[in-house]
Order: sequence, then C-alpha cells, then structure tokens
Amino acid sequence: MELRDIEIFLTLADELHFGRTAARLCLSPARVTQAIQKQERQIGAPLFERTNRTVRLTPVGRQLRDDLRPLYAGLKHSVERAQLAGQGITGILRVGMLPANAHDLRPYWDVFRLRHPQWKLRVQKAQFSDAFATLRRGDIDVLIAWLPVDEPDLTVGPVVLAEPRVLAVSTGHELTQRTSVSLEIAADFQHPQSDTRPGYWYDAYIPRETRRGRTIERGPVVHNTEEAITLASMAEIVVLFPSHMTRYWARPDITYLPVTDMGPLPYALVWRSETDNEPIRALAEVVRDLGPLTPQS
Repeated sequence: MELRDIEIFLTLADELHFGRTAARLCLSPARVTQAIQKQERQIGAPLFERTNRTVRLTPVGRQLRDDLRPLYAGLKHSVERAQLAGQGITGILRVGMLPANAHDLRPYWDVFRLRHPQWKLRVQKAQFSDAFATLRRGDIDVLIAWLPVDEPDLTVGPVVLAEPRVLAVSTGHELTQRTSVSLEIAADFQHPQSDTRPGYWYDAYIPRETRRGRTIERGPVVHNTEEAITLASMAEIVVLFPSHMTRYWARPDITYLPVTDMGPLPYALVWRSETDNEPIRALAEVVRDLGPLTPQS
C-alpha cells in the first residue's frame, strides 16, 4: 500500500465522507474512490460500508485504521524531523485555530518565532466538529478553543482573545431591518445543530436557552463554518459567531448583526496535559506577556 493511499484511507476513516476527504487532501472524489477500491482489492474485504446517506468503517476497516494510524504518524514525523534538522530546526509546534482570525494573532506568532528560531511554528485551521479529537490524536499540539473547556486530560492556558457576538443572517432576512438583535429575538429562528462533543462546550457557543428561559431551537447539523454560512445565506438558519467574522467572512449574501445581550466569547490555548513540553509552555508565555488580543472593529 503506497503512502498516499494510506493517507487517503486514514483521512476517509476520520471524515467518513468522500467529498470532505477529497477537499481536505486537494484531490478529486474519484481519486479517493479509486484508492479505497484498490485497497479493498488488495486486502480482499470491504473497508467501508457505503450507502447514499452514510459511510461507515467495517470491522476490517476499523482494525486497519487502528494499526496504520500510529505507524503513519510516526513515519511522517520522522521524515519531517529529518528535513527540519537539515535546516537547523529541532522541533515543530502545531497550533489548531478554531477562530478564523489567524492574521490578528500575528503578534503572538512573530514574538514566538523571534524568541525561538530553533522551533518551527505551524498554524492551521481546526474544525469545531472534531477539535478535541484532533488534539487527542496528536494531529496538533495546541488548540485555540472557546471557553469553557473542562476536560480531565486537557490543560487550559491563557486567554488569547475575547470578542463580542454577532448573528449571521441572510441578506434580505427580516432581521436585517434592525441594526442589532438580542438573543431573545434570535430565538425566533433556527440555529445550527452539531455533533460536537462535549455538549456543554457547544452549548457555550450556541446556548440552548435565552436568559429568560426561551428554548433556542436547533435545526440542521453542520460540521464546519462553511456549512453554517451556506445554510445561513439560504435563510435556513441564523448563526452566532465572534465579531471577527464580519471581517474575515464578509459576503454579499450574509449580514452580521451585533448581539446586545451576550457577553464576549473568550478563546484560550488548550493542550493535552500529558504532552506538556517546552514549546507549548513558550507559546503560553508569549500570550501571557503580550496579553489578550484587543478586539478590532
């Protein structure tokens, strides 16, 4: 089995969706299908159960995933370390971003690189539907996540930013007649649902009730920001976001309205306690030294 085919298999085992796997790997869905079919012929058994609605691992697929994942990660890590050692770099710190404003956080990245040129800093997008799993698998070292995070195996570091909330609605939506909204008013409309775990963490992003006890109805399940924005643009849902979305996701079919009765949403560094190391502590020190990011208008 070729290395690229192993990557395709493991990515599909995570995503359980051919389209998302293809997009994540910058491949065509046909290339993903061909790779999986080739592997199934080699093994002599199906790796995935496929229907028009779902993709699931078979028992053979689960066994192969569990066997291949640590081997593949170790091989990639070894090759990368060798390449970096040739450049005088002794380690990599991988930071997963849930907020979309990585550019706003450049002061942290710049100071970290200035203080620690021996370490490579890699900042990448994380999906909220799989954020803690990505951290626990070791795909990233640090996650910038909204609070609260109360997990026994995770350490919560310093706050990076805290931003006011906005509501994304379709341009032309009846709410666009207003210059701002309250959560009480937003509760008249469907919000996105998610299979994100733990539940309390997603509830901190989109509450289940208003302060007066009104239920906030949740509609279709979304797995990432793109899906949520698309449904909002079609007026199927409204979506709560931090205010930097007004700059980083400005679209002609989306209007952002300030939410008047919600406090700022804080984001902090989060990492697995057992992987605490010198680069992670160094980044946390930079954030503490510079202080939380000041919200931009």
